[in-house]
Amino acid sequence: MSKIEPGSTNVYADLGLENVEEMLVKTQLATKIGEIIKRRKLTQVQAAELLGMTQLKLSNLLRGQFRGISESKMLECLTRLGRNVEIVVKATGRGWP
Repeated sequence: MSKIEPGSTNVYADLGLENVEEMLVKTQLATKIGEIIKRRKLTQVQAAELLGMTQLKLSNLLRGQFRGISESKMLECLTRLGRNVEIVVKATGRGWP
């Protein structure tokens, strides 16, 4: 029987992968892109054309295979989907001012 261990809020860190913060951000961006495409009832072909990428690349992005897609490109996709993107920087609470 396997031992169950509680996880953190980042599955990539739990798996011991590299670039865990970047992967988490990309996952959140890809999820939002997918939600907007679904809400607008776009096909992947229509969405890919709107986003300036191939349908295959969009399909991969929506399935979590986005290593070849930059965060910048994903932010651009959100603006092409009619979203304003704001980046908020907050203190971590680790004692730094």
